[in-house]
Amino acid sequence: MFQIHPQLAADTLPVLTLGVSQVLLMNDSRYPWIILVPERTDLRELHDLNEMDYRLVWAEIRRTSLLMTDLSGAHKINVAALGNMVPQLHIHVIARQMTDAAWPAPVWGKGDAVPYAPESLNNRISLLREAFQAS
Repeated sequence: MFQIHPQLAADTLPVLTLGVSQVLLMNDSRYPWIILVPERTDLRELHDLNEMDYRLVWAEIRRTSLLMTDLSGAHKINVAALGNMVPQLHIHVIARQMTDAAWPAPVWGKGDAVPYAPESLNNRISLLREAFQAS
């Protein structure tokens, strides 16, 4: 049975589910940051997906990237599937600005996460749900 890795569950909040992937919001208000987690068991790498799921996940990555660009006016979208700390397959989609705290370096290891304030978090999740449902 599919379950989100405990570290992902601790660091993120659920937004909604797409065709294959759960959409999670990283609880770090410094960056517009979505994590896609394909709802498949025992996967570590993108190439572990079957052919159909692979195509669907890439379509979900594209959809998420376009949505994040529209919502944030991002200068650059970073997409990564590292899995060095969390072995469960998950894909980061991060909207970057040239003025953000880590630019031009990757966001990992650059300061501590700044969790969303409760009202801001609720607004962000609502905005994301509406945007995904409209896309």
